[in-house]
Amino acid sequence: MLSIRNASIDDIKLIRKLTFIVWPQTYAAIISQQQIDYMLDMMYSEASLKEQMNDGSQFIIVCNDAEPVGFASFRETGPLVYKLHKIYILASQQGKGTGRFVIDYIINEIKQKAATALQLQVNRYNKARSFYEKLGFVVIEEADFDIGNGYFMNDYVMEKKL
Repeated sequence: MLSIRNASIDDIKLIRKLTFIVWPQTYAAIISQQQIDYMLDMMYSEASLKEQMNDGSQFIIVCNDAEPVGFASFRETGPLVYKLHKIYILASQQGKGTGRFVIDYIINEIKQKAATALQLQVNRYNKARSFYEKLGFVVIEEADFDIGNGYFMNDYVMEKKL
């Protein structure tokens, strides 16, 4: 049975463990190993994750029968607009409704705060775009984000109105 719990600083090691399993599978065919290494260090170091938590990002852990199988983070980025910053689910759980379960949970959480939209970014070559479209997200922008060291995130910005 799927369940979700709020994450804390104490979960950073678990978040990093899940990240280092999921990220290479997700991005190996899309971006270079050098860019993967750079982004993992930039966004998933213990210090970076702690800073994200302290700056208001809410992290959640999704479990299947008490076994952690993924995580997500989100926060308010504008008046009544929230952004899904991260959602990563183990490959063994994909296609089983786990991602939808997490998105539904987040939408229910932010609706309680009167949110009007949930936005996210997805790499333009990531097959997850079709998953988000099935959940009602639409592309509102195509953008290239300079993340330093000569690297860019080539993304679609997607939004679901609530």
